[in-house]
Amino acid sequence: MFAALGDPTRLRLVMRLSRGEALSITDLARGTKVSRQAVTKHLHVLAGAGLAAASRRGREQRWSLDRRRLGEARVFLDHVSQQWDDALARLKAAVEEGER
Repeated sequence: MFAALGDPTRLRLVMRLSRGEALSITDLARGTKVSRQAVTKHLHVLAGAGLAAASRRGREQRWSLDRRRLGEARVFLDHVSQQWDDALARLKAAVEEGER
C-alpha cells in the first residue's frame, strides 16, 4: 500500500479521488500532463493495493477511493509516529540526565 502511495502521480490521483466523487479516467487525466493510458496503469496499481476500485456507469468506468484502506494506513502511521515521539522523549531525557 505504501509503495502505491509513494508515487507522486498516484498520490495526486488519490487526492483527486478523496473528494468523494467517483471519476472517470478522462476526468482524472484532465488538466494534467499524464495520458489516460498512464492514469489507467496507475489506477490499477492503486486497485491492486486495495486503495481504489472501478465501477461501470454505462460505457464508462468510474473510479473511487476505498477510504477504509486509507484509514488502515493512517492508523499504522499514527502508531509509528507515536513510537518516534516516545523514542525522542527517551533521548531527550537521557541527554538532560547526562547534562546534570
